[in-house]
Order: sequence, then structure tokens, then C-alpha cells
Amino acid sequence: MYIHIGEDVLIRTKDLVAIIDKESVGSSINAEEFLQRDDASYTNLAKGVYKSVVITTDHIYYSPLASSTLKKRTRKLIV
Repeated sequence: MYIHIGEDVLIRTKDLVAIIDKESVGSSINAEEFLQRDDASYTNLAKGVYKSVVITTDHIYYSPLASSTLKKRTRKLIV
């Protein structure tokens, strides 16, 4: 199954590791360090400010969609 995370990007649900809210990233030193690694490959899907961070097994996406929206989309796939 796939989940739409913004723009025209779909990711496989089995590759999904985490969906993190923007505020949570800003309040955690560990999360900031992880996202600022030099070897991290990332794509900013937001045309402006991102609302959530989607981490997969091989890529990091800055999504324009709220983490609550993405969470609802994953729940629909489970049911």
C-alpha cells in the first residue's frame, strides 16, 4: 500500500519509519541533530513552511501536510 505525503509523492507504507510534527522536531535536540546530518538525503515538498517530517528507510521528506492528516491516512490503510 502507498500513502500520499504531499505534492505528487507516494511512499510505500512498509518503508515508513516515522511521521514527526514540526513542533516536536523543534523541541528535541536529538531530532534536530538527526535531521541535520550531512549524509541525510531529504526532499522539501512544501512550497513554503513544512508542517511535518516523514522519515522512510532511505529518505526524509518535509511535508506540507499536518502529521494528524498523515496519521489518518495511515489508519485508513490498516482497517
